[in-house]
Order: sequence, then structure tokens, then C-alpha cells
Amino acid sequence: MAIGTATDPYQPAEGRFEVTRRVLEAARAVPGLHLSITTKSTLVSRDAGLLREISAASDVTVNLSIITIDAALARRLEPRAPRPDLRFTAMRALADAGVAARLFIMPILPRLTDDEKNLRALLLAARDAGAIGAESNVLFLRPGTREIFLDFLAVDFPRLVPEYERLYRGAAYAPAEYVRQTEERVRRLADEVGLSSGAARIARIRRSPRQLSLVW
Repeated sequence: MAIGTATDPYQPAEGRFEVTRRVLEAARAVPGLHLSITTKSTLVSRDAGLLREISAASDVTVNLSIITIDAALARRLEPRAPRPDLRFTAMRALADAGVAARLFIMPILPRLTDDEKNLRALLLAARDAGAIGAESNVLFLRPGTREIFLDFLAVDFPRLVPEYERLYRGAAYAPAEYVRQTEERVRRLADEVGLSSGAARIARIRRSPRQLSLVW
């Protein structure tokens, strides 16, 4: 059960309407789930106690999406998201509550957030905040998103427009060699700081899930 793959489940309105919280309360009543939540919001820490309760009978992971440690750059890239340090504070709150949390470096932006200094800082901060691991993915630009993103670059980072047009020429994905090098960099840095990365997730004792009945 994946929550937050299409849009963030902790939108500002969640603080008032608690739709996501009610979904989690329903999940608490169904043991044996594999539940993951992906968010940029610090509001997820509000539900740390509830998530701990769910994890008593299900496999629960919260993925905090943080792409840069630089607060000024983050404000330009994600103007409505909480500061990176606040998201790491939320990660620590989850870890302290016994909820498994991971760092999602998604998307990695070529020439903006793909440098070794930024990636190492992110992985170190995640390790220190109690994350069990990290995963990453290089930016891909589908039609529609591509035009909006290039317009953003033209205003905020005009020097990078030719580079992105070259990298994403006629394709939604960056060249395979660039992606490979970036993924290897993340894996190496994660190993160096003592944090698992990519598909090599930390092995945890998993409870045998109860097969849900298909009979009404």
C-alpha cells in the first residue's frame, strides 16, 4: 500500500481535514500490510504515534523526500516545501518513535543537486536523523512537465537551459551513462557514511503478513 506516489498526502489542508490520518487509522485495523508513505511535509511527524501502532502488526516505512541540504537552493526549487533541516527533524521524530524512515533523493537534478558535496551532506544528515536507508532517482521530464521545468530554468537558472536541452534531447530520461554514474556516486557515498542505498535496503525482521480474504 503506497501513499504519496502521485501527490503528497500531507498537503497543508491535511492539518485541518486529517484525511490521511483517517486512512492510517483504517490501516491500523488491517494487520499484515506493507505500507509506505512518501512526503516532503513535516506534518507526517504528527502521526508518529499512529504509525508506530500500525508497525506493530504491519511493515511501515516513511520516505522523506529531500533533494538538497542548501536551504536557499531548496527555497528556489521547492518554494512551498518545509526547509530541509525541518524535514530531517521530522525524520528524527519518526525514528525516535520507532517508525522506519528513509531518505528519498528524488529527483536528482543535473548540475544543481548531483554534486558529491550535496549528496554526501544529505546522506550524513539522514544517517544522523536515524534513517534506515536512502534511495535516489535522476530527474525525468515527460511532455508537459518538460516545458514547465524548462521555463522555470530559463528564469531561475538560465545558464543551465542549454545543458538540460542537451541531456534531455528528444527523451524523457537523461542519458544512461549519466544516470549510471550518478547512481554509483550515491551508492558509494551511502556506503561511506554507513547508510544503505538503492535496492540494497537494510534487512529487517518482517512479520508474516496475513493474507487478506477475497470473500465478502
